[in-house]
Amino acid sequence: MKKMKMTNYMPIFVLAVVMLWAKTYISQKTQFTLEVEGGLQEFLVLINPLGSALLLLSLSLFFKGMRKYWALLSIYLGMSILLYANIVYYRFFSDFITLPTLFQTQNFGDLGGSVLTLIQPLDILFFADVLLLGALVLSKRMEKDMRAIKKRMALPLIAAALLISLFNLSLAESDRPDLLTRGFDRTYIVKYLGMYNYALYDTVESVKASSQRVMADSDDNTEVLNYTKSNYASPNEAYFGAAEGMNVIYLHLESFQTFLIDYELDGEEVTPFLNSMVEDPNTMYFDNFFHQTAQGKTSDAEFMLENSLFGLPKGSAFITKGQNTYQSAPAILKDKGYTSAVFHGNNGTFWNRSEIYKSFGYDHFFDIESYPNTTEADMAEYGLMDKPFFEQSAPLLESLPEPFYTKFITVAHHFPYKMDQQLATIEKGTTGDASVDNYFQTARYADEAIKQFFEQLEASGLADNTMIVMYGDHYGISDNHNEAMAEVLSEDITPVENAKLQRVPLFIHVPGMDGGVNDTYGGQIDLLPTVLHLLGVETQKYVHFGTDLLSEEHEELVMFRNGDYVSPEAYSIGEAFYDPDTGLPLEEGQLEEAEMLKQRGRYELQLSDGVVNGDLLRFYTPVGFTPVNPSDYYYQEPRNTEN
Repeated sequence: MKKMKMTNYMPIFVLAVVMLWAKTYISQKTQFTLEVEGGLQEFLVLINPLGSALLLLSLSLFFKGMRKYWALLSIYLGMSILLYANIVYYRFFSDFITLPTLFQTQNFGDLGGSVLTLIQPLDILFFADVLLLGALVLSKRMEKDMRAIKKRMALPLIAAALLISLFNLSLAESDRPDLLTRGFDRTYIVKYLGMYNYALYDTVESVKASSQRVMADSDDNTEVLNYTKSNYASPNEAYFGAAEGMNVIYLHLESFQTFLIDYELDGEEVTPFLNSMVEDPNTMYFDNFFHQTAQGKTSDAEFMLENSLFGLPKGSAFITKGQNTYQSAPAILKDKGYTSAVFHGNNGTFWNRSEIYKSFGYDHFFDIESYPNTTEADMAEYGLMDKPFFEQSAPLLESLPEPFYTKFITVAHHFPYKMDQQLATIEKGTTGDASVDNYFQTARYADEAIKQFFEQLEASGLADNTMIVMYGDHYGISDNHNEAMAEVLSEDITPVENAKLQRVPLFIHVPGMDGGVNDTYGGQIDLLPTVLHLLGVETQKYVHFGTDLLSEEHEELVMFRNGDYVSPEAYSIGEAFYDPDTGLPLEEGQLEEAEMLKQRGRYELQLSDGVVNGDLLRFYTPVGFTPVNPSDYYYQEPRNTEN
């Protein structure tokens, strides 16, 4: 049989460009929620993969002989892997991979099971085109053209690719001005510029953020200090010092959302103990408290409650800013005589905790190595199950000198919400969506574990002198599951309802304090000044972007990392503004004030990012504050805390 003659490299090159263009367009339309509206945006989603596909694959034209075929296949494979990785990542996080997330390698070993649940059998089709291209390159029946591609052919192709990309950018800017300078929301970048141009944009922005520390100096603090001091909210006299001298325990409620509180599944309460805490006379429950996390998820929540600084828009500050100077809660309270500790039944390296906790000034970090009695049956996918975790933590907690400031990080109620059915005390949901259906069983287990912990505190005698703060860290069910959530809540998930699903529980229990349900709008950025004021610690001299939730001066504006916000008067979602009560778009006369709030909130995000990326707190030490020296702390072995 005669070999097929290919006298020109270009047919296989054109096939590769067309296949990659088509695959990317279909993926962007079907795998991501880009909220495409109107003919122009539809055209942009269609055209934006073409320029980058043509440009990057054109790099193969500069190779000679067989190497240009291998270069074409390698570039094609790399772009396909990038696309597919974002598809899998998006299925849970409803977000796109950023450069900093790729450096969170210490977390990878614990993510295996979660990733596997996100991979679907039909995903093999994403690589069918790669196999076809590989077969053409490897085929011995196809005679290869070993001639070098002439520049007069290669350069016009590259010029055409650049022109397509510039045309794409100009149309995008006409529809959304300042797209690249106001890139709070990665969804907009992908929608307008495409997946591959987004990856380039993200790389440039990440490098710029990393360079900020080198360029920063003490003068950069002036604007930050002026802003935070002018937005300081003085404490409410009725609550200031209500917990003075008490121990502090944070209970980190993994993946808890507010809709669980008082929710009944087939007539049965999912979280009976937490429901009872809403009615507890010494507990204040905040029913309009929102998570403000981004890609750092749990670590973002911790970062905000310890520092009242926003997490980063990309990646995790725990990973990339672990060596920064901080004025965190453990360090602030150390000057008040507090001992500090974190309890977590997972590896200490997860989210770089074993390093950044030193920068926060935590005296002790009890990770999985501090729980030697753990059996395989006690382990969840992300560490020690909550009930044995609390049980084994009891002697460690009781050995700490008082007063203490502590945090317990639970893991049982974590995606993909699987558990041993012998431990389940409530049935699964019946939506047909596994994540949503499983969610109720692990939530019930976590609720039972929290009740157990409260009973342990009573038995130890610590309960009467301890403030307990329970907070949800981030959503558990992403908006990719809104169809199932509509069935759970018996209502359509509109943009406003989706925003309300970002509410997470906040309980503040203080013995002797008058409790009740508090409707104040707030977020995780507000926790630190709230807790410090309850302890009788004034916060005006610190750089805090949140304000005391109990203060009469607290402004009820909750900023999200993508630049959206919620308040009692307006919800800013994407480019639209909604009435939170009716769910309808705001009327014309209300838009100016709503837009002003958005701009002010985004300015606050920029200032906070400047503090974190520039490590600006190294240039500012409040009067009376003792700076943290991370080298004073060592967590590698379980510690005996009796002395």
